[in-house]
Amino acid sequence: MNIAIVGATGYGGVELLRLLNQHYKVENITLYSSSQEGTAMHELYPHLASFPTYQLEAVTPEKMGEAHDVIFLSTPPGVSAELTVKLLNKRAKVIDLSGDLRLENQSVYETWYKRTAAPDALRQQAVYGLTEWNALSIQSANVVANPGCYPTASLLGLLPLANEGILDGASVIIDAKTGTTGAGRSPSAVTHFSETNENLKAYGVNTHKHLPEMEEHLHKLGGADQKLTFTPHLAPMARGIMATMYVQPSQELNRKDIDELYQAAYQNEPFVHVHQDGRVPSTKETYASNMCMIGTALDERTGRLTVVSVIDNLVKGAAGQAIQNMNVMFGFSQNTGIQQAPVFP
Repeated sequence: MNIAIVGATGYGGVELLRLLNQHYKVENITLYSSSQEGTAMHELYPHLASFPTYQLEAVTPEKMGEAHDVIFLSTPPGVSAELTVKLLNKRAKVIDLSGDLRLENQSVYETWYKRTAAPDALRQQAVYGLTEWNALSIQSANVVANPGCYPTASLLGLLPLANEGILDGASVIIDAKTGTTGAGRSPSAVTHFSETNENLKAYGVNTHKHLPEMEEHLHKLGGADQKLTFTPHLAPMARGIMATMYVQPSQELNRKDIDELYQAAYQNEPFVHVHQDGRVPSTKETYASNMCMIGTALDERTGRLTVVSVIDNLVKGAAGQAIQNMNVMFGFSQNTGIQQAPVFP
């Protein structure tokens, strides 16, 4: 396979490069950048010195669309939509890691992203790439909208409940923590070591752009018409997301039913592991891997169910899931090239 990564110099792009170099179906990788043309990747990321020398090339949509089998867009919102329009009806399939194509409704996108939405036809053509719940549609897709990191962790935790009608009429609160790589590589006061070390900070309270994405796809994939309360936090770690979800269900549940429900949902999914008997995961359990670990705890006193879902934001929350979607699109086993065990400790 001939692969392109556009926006290769960000954390998502370099993680794509690391993983695709371990994919036995990938024969050639070309890296594109609008700001670092002519630079060798190992000059920007010295840890890639043992890789082949990758020289960053200028972004040329017309040429790229015919030269590659798959184009990964690790580009900012707005840029991805412009590129995808130019890549339509070309040879290459497109997997977009930005949020440009995740929301179907134009006004919803423009309200939350504060920019003009991609053309209606493009947004409606794009298939949402939450692999475990949408693989059949992904198989025949030409354009995939890779989910956001928070929605990946949260939807994987909630969809088994939604699919069984347990969220109908329920109250759902999502309290999530992420590492600093979720903010990208560009330096800022928010991610400065002095301000993140020994600090935990809530941000985007009730205003984060991943909120409408979670609500839309909880409805589309699970049938739940749910208004969510979502508070993300920046934690003093590089990688990882922990989404803790508090669900007050409208029907009575017991421990056995919950374990069986989650096992039934994910028993055949290679990248989701469900802890049993009330055990909950930690972010280290998924570090640098494409795994999602889920645990549940039922408070019999209040009837409230707590669901804890953890992922690596750069892998399952971005590059790894994008490659998982590529595997589905081309008929490969889902775990091809991304079956690495988590790094621990």
